[in-house]
Amino acid sequence: MVLVIAEQKDGVLNRASWEAVAAAQQMGGPITVVVPGASVSGPANELAAADVAGVIALEHDALGAYTPDGFVAALAALIGTEAPSHVVLPHTYQTRDFAPKLAVRLNAPLVADCVGLKSVDGAHVYVRLMFQGKVNADVVIDGPGPHIVTFQVGAFRVDAVRKGSAAAAVRQVAAQVDPAAIRQTPEAPFREAKQAVDLTQAERIVSVGRGIKGPEHIELAKQLAEALQAELAASRPICDAGWLPMERQVGSSGQTVAPKLYLALGISGAIQHVVGMKGTRTIVAINKDAEAPIFEIADYGIVGDLFDVVPAVIAALKT
Repeated sequence: MVLVIAEQKDGVLNRASWEAVAAAQQMGGPITVVVPGASVSGPANELAAADVAGVIALEHDALGAYTPDGFVAALAALIGTEAPSHVVLPHTYQTRDFAPKLAVRLNAPLVADCVGLKSVDGAHVYVRLMFQGKVNADVVIDGPGPHIVTFQVGAFRVDAVRKGSAAAAVRQVAAQVDPAAIRQTPEAPFREAKQAVDLTQAERIVSVGRGIKGPEHIELAKQLAEALQAELAASRPICDAGWLPMERQVGSSGQTVAPKLYLALGISGAIQHVVGMKGTRTIVAINKDAEAPIFEIADYGIVGDLFDVVPAVIAALKT
């Protein structure tokens, strides 16, 4: 059995949870999804629409605010009871915080930040990027389960999730947590600025690269983002220069995103940037260099000066 650990906050599912379900469905066998939290019947019922054997609402007041101690205690106890062969998680900021601790608690192997899944001679082979995306490594886990695997955001598409013919059964399970054993005191999530945004949740993104030329031209990209009701992002050089805050960076050293639409303005397509957005459903590139690598992965490409093309696109969107 494959156990998927979903992620929610204040009753709202992280869309990466659906991607983890899609990954589990490719692994074969029955799937159970667990949603930890204080009151998670809403997200649990939402996930019941997937083609899974069942959903567990793992609840305890101590899980209302995330702490690694609380989550590891609750999940380790549940995994011991359910005895899955594999545990699948989305590779989010929260997961990368507690998954190693969970693996140690269970004395289980962990393969993190995978971007793909293959089957070779009946064995699961997990694909990981190495050396900033220049090399793919195929990893096979030896030994008894549970095998813990996290998949990078965008590795699987949300619309690839198979839905069930009827809603899966939802079980309410009281988590085994000792509040006195939780050593962390939860605080409000860190925000670098009031306008901080989690780009992983965006459905549309307008991203700028060196072709924007100067900080005075960022406003043009903002206008396009507003017209598309999209979030604004950038490649690393733009953020390093301080033209946009670091929280807006997409790439191997920034956020990994998988929106429905990614509009790349003046982005060459260096591998360090591409690994952060290659899971996008539709990529549109605007670049005056017809040989730019970004065109190799773009679904639609416009060879032209973005300072001519973007105003025309904005005008068309407003008509």
